[in-house]
Amino acid sequence: MKGAIRVGLIGYGMASKRFHAPLIMAQEGLTLVSVSSSDADKVRMDWPALSVEASPEALLARDDIDLVVIPTPNATHYTLVKAALEVGKHVVVDKPFTVTVAEAEELCLLAATQKLWLSVFHNRRWDADFLTVRNLIDCRTLGDVVHFESHFDRFRPEVAQRWREEPAPGSGIWFDLGAHLLDQSLVLFGRPDAITLDLANQRDGAQVDDYFHAVLRYGNHRVVLHAGSLVAAPSARFTLHGTQGSYVKYGLDPQEAMLQRGDRLPSPHWGEDWRHGMLTIGQVREGCQPELHEIPTLPGDYLAFYSGVRDAILGRGPLPVTAESALDVMRLLEAGIQSAETGSRVDIG
Repeated sequence: MKGAIRVGLIGYGMASKRFHAPLIMAQEGLTLVSVSSSDADKVRMDWPALSVEASPEALLARDDIDLVVIPTPNATHYTLVKAALEVGKHVVVDKPFTVTVAEAEELCLLAATQKLWLSVFHNRRWDADFLTVRNLIDCRTLGDVVHFESHFDRFRPEVAQRWREEPAPGSGIWFDLGAHLLDQSLVLFGRPDAITLDLANQRDGAQVDDYFHAVLRYGNHRVVLHAGSLVAAPSARFTLHGTQGSYVKYGLDPQEAMLQRGDRLPSPHWGEDWRHGMLTIGQVREGCQPELHEIPTLPGDYLAFYSGVRDAILGRGPLPVTAESALDVMRLLEAGIQSAETGSRVDIG
């Protein structure tokens, strides 16, 4: 394939507006050709020159699109991804991959059969704090990590009128934030031995889960994943304990907030997080005090996802997120639901 990869975007909700359209527009080698939306004026307020199709079907019928990006409600992922693959388009779909393992497996097989690239937008692999944590683990700064805790807490006491808050397949905070945290855990530690999940609807009027607490077992090591919607006080984003020390980091990656307020790439300070984590090196001799070190947070880089997708399509490198790795996330999401429903640990095969 020569020249820029031509991209079509299905839907123009929050994910398209806040993440995908700005990132695609900023990525060299990608050209956003068209968006499908029933509200063309909303699209053109942000991108006046962009072509708008009235339906996903009309967008998929275009011959001038190589890659289709699908940031639509979770329950629509399977149908739209399948339709795009069947007409010969490469696909990026928002997380979670689908709403069932069976759907995800079928799409993996279809993409392989069609010899097309299929990726899932697990963008939080490029969060500033996660990149820092991954570097600390890769460098064995903490020794063997025995406890890893990842929180994504927010204070949203009012139940919003949106599809994520309505009872439907793939709604609720477990399929939303849980997918992110599970993917990060799989990148760091691989597949766990077992999972235990507690879910709750804590807010008045909540119809779907707005709280989760998951424990992933890796032998004697533990990974704790937690999210709540009624957390007003700051909580640590990451807490790691190892055989040589501990690391604690507060604050969320800044890239979503940057995109939300209209910042556009390229930017000289993109993804920079001034809230640095604290490394504590344990006592090495009796009577010695632990050493405290501020660890600068590495810059976040959401654009790396789309540069990786571009390079994969052009034959220059692997996909940044494979469909098979996203399928592993789906398996843990389903195993977690089974655990929550039965109140018991679920072993991962």
